[in-house]
Amino acid sequence: MPILEVRKLSKRFGGLTAVNDVSFAVEPGEILSIIGPNGAGKSTLFKLVGSFLRATAGEVLLEGENITSQAPHVVARKGVVRTFQETTIFKEMSALDNVVVGHHLRSRASLGGFYFASRQARADEAAFRASAEEILDYLGLARVRHEKARNLPHGYLRALGMAVGLAAQPKVLLLDEPFAGMNHEETRQAVQQVYGIRDRGVTVLLVEHDMPAVMTISDRIVVLNFGEKIAEGSPEEIQNSERVIEAYLGREDEAIGI
Repeated sequence: MPILEVRKLSKRFGGLTAVNDVSFAVEPGEILSIIGPNGAGKSTLFKLVGSFLRATAGEVLLEGENITSQAPHVVARKGVVRTFQETTIFKEMSALDNVVVGHHLRSRASLGGFYFASRQARADEAAFRASAEEILDYLGLARVRHEKARNLPHGYLRALGMAVGLAAQPKVLLLDEPFAGMNHEETRQAVQQVYGIRDRGVTVLLVEHDMPAVMTISDRIVVLNFGEKIAEGSPEEIQNSERVIEAYLGREDEAIGI
C-alpha cells in the first residue's frame, strides 16, 4: 500500500485553477520530487498535501486514511510534516532549543503542565532534549548545537529546518526547496542529509528547483505544468520526456540535463 496518495486533487482560487486533477502515489521509503516551471502549481500542491490549504476537489490519503483538509496540526500528528524555509526558525534560540521545540507536537504534558513544570512536563523535556541531541548529531550539526540560529550559515540553517521536522517523528516529510541558495558543497551535504532522513525510515516528498540535485536524489519525479501533471517517472524517464522538454524550454532544458 502507498504511504501517501493524492487522488484527483484540485485547487481553484476564483477563476484561477492552480492545481487541476492531480494524482500520484508515494511508496514507503521513497524520495519523490515535484518539479515544474515557475507558476506550475508546485507550492499550492505542497500546501494541499500538508493541509495548509483546503482542496476544492479530490483527496489526500495517508496509509489509506483520508486526511484531506484536516487541520495542519492534526495532519502533522498523524505523520505528514512539512519543513519550511529558514524564516520559520527561531533565530535567537540555539540550534538545540529549536529542535527541542519541534518535539512539542509529541508532548504528553499539558500546556499548564509545562507552565508549572509538572513531573510529566519535566520528563517530556528531558526526553525531547536527548532526542534533539541525537538528531543534530545524526545530521552533522552536533558541533553547532549551542550556537544561536542567527549565526549559522545558510546550509546549516536548512539542515536545522530538517532537524526540526524530524523532531515531530514524521512518516512523510515534506521538504520545501531544501537545496535553494546553496553552493555545490552545501548541496552535496544536503543531499546526503536527505538520504539520511530516508534511512531513518521516513518517506520524503520534496519540491525543488535545483535540477541536478533532483536528478541525483529522486527515486521518482512528478512534473507539473500550469497546474496539471504532465509526466511521472524515474529521473531518466523525465529527462527523456518530450512533454517535459517542451514545458521547460530554452535555457531551463540545460538545467534538467537535456
